[in-house]
Amino acid sequence: MDLFPPAPLPEWRDTKETLHRFAQIVGKIRLAASVRRNHWWNVPFHVTGRGITTRPMGQVDGNPIFTVDVDFVDHRLAVMTLDGEERSFALPGQSVASFYDQTLAAPAALGVRVDIAIPRPFDLPDADRPFAEDTEHATYDPVAANRYWRVLSQVASVLEEFAAGFSGKASPVHHFRHTFDIAHSRFSERRVDQPGQADPVTREAYSSEVVSSGFWFGDDCVPRRNHGPGPSHLTMPVSRAARCSGQASVSVRARMPLSRPVD
Repeated sequence: MDLFPPAPLPEWRDTKETLHRFAQIVGKIRLAASVRRNHWWNVPFHVTGRGITTRPMGQVDGNPIFTVDVDFVDHRLAVMTLDGEERSFALPGQSVASFYDQTLAAPAALGVRVDIAIPRPFDLPDADRPFAEDTEHATYDPVAANRYWRVLSQVASVLEEFAAGFSGKASPVHHFRHTFDIAHSRFSERRVDQPGQADPVTREAYSSEVVSSGFWFGDDCVPRRNHGPGPSHLTMPVSRAARCSGQASVSVRARMPLSRPVD
């Protein structure tokens, strides 16, 4: 198996755009059904041996404990409850609209109530279009999807090794649904004064100095060659060295989901 196989965005753009919206749908379920953690660390996905997972959730909101797993080996989404019940469906051939319908129907069939507060994409060009109406994004190349998961898995292993060298406050290695990156963050004990116009979400997310490193699959919003992919980095507050090097603008765009998990 290739280490860090190339994943140039133009070669899988259509599949990536579809998968990104799939991930946002599942991530919104996780947001609604999980216990709030500091910095919203309860929301991102974790990488598994076959894909990505929400991890177990429910119970505190009156639901049975359940998990949503996306399998990029057999290319299926599975919803499972603690008593062993499962509903699943194939990913190839799904539009965002049909994926949305089936993703909500699967937990309902298991007695799980799902309430998505804002059933639209976040920070994407079609942010005003409900998932239920999106038949435009319907490309799923199993080879590209499997490669995406293999890159995630290999980057996660590197970040886990990197994380092992720090004993202070640090995030898990996790995969964000917002901008489709995987990252690990380290925090210092020094507090950061937020500007008066900062919203409450940003104030909490960047309440102390943070350095975050990871990998980003790219999009059309950052003026990088071929629009990605590549390493991502965030320093908050932005250091003078980062400003002078010109890295801050790309870094903040690539990792901003840390501060906006509520949509």
